[in-house]
Amino acid sequence: MRFVVVTVFYGVLWTTVPAAQGDDPDWPCIQRKVPELSFGQIWNGPELAPNAADWAKDTDVAQLVMELAARRIPLAEAEHRIEDFSAMLAPEERYTQLSKLMQGLFDHMNRERSQVMSGIGRYAHAQREIAAALRQDASEVDKLRGQANANANEIAVRDEQLILKTRIFQERVQSLTFVCEVPTLIEQRLYALAKAISQTWEKR
Repeated sequence: MRFVVVTVFYGVLWTTVPAAQGDDPDWPCIQRKVPELSFGQIWNGPELAPNAADWAKDTDVAQLVMELAARRIPLAEAEHRIEDFSAMLAPEERYTQLSKLMQGLFDHMNRERSQVMSGIGRYAHAQREIAAALRQDASEVDKLRGQANANANEIAVRDEQLILKTRIFQERVQSLTFVCEVPTLIEQRLYALAKAISQTWEKR
């Protein structure tokens, strides 16, 4: 019975190793890998102010960028904060400050997205190394089992270890499936925030 269990886990191991997508062997996600977004993909509003790139030097804008980018804040609330921020600005400030806010959100969230994708690649690379080690362990257990003078207790211990390691590996595979969604979630949120800024801009 124990042999059957290990064999099943061994088969599952082979079928749950993340497969690389595209040209990058360390990219396991179904989603196509796009390391960085282009500003034109996200923003279709007016041309930003020349000093928009200085957004990080503006304490109020920088703080708002961090708040709006945080996914723990519901999108509807984030959109209201954009409206409130715009409403507090003097007419002569609105163009510059909304430009900084848009540029800040793009810079921050695009960088966050790239960092997540790099982390996914490292995670997937580690998974392949773990899978290779597990296959080696399983092969060694099979060889041990085939020996005429094999120690039954040793085989039982190594079977249990292999089963535990394989379960942990499968849990990591499931976690990777979830993490693969994060870059898309960041991109979707950035697009929604950009749209909210554009709509607020048009109202004023």
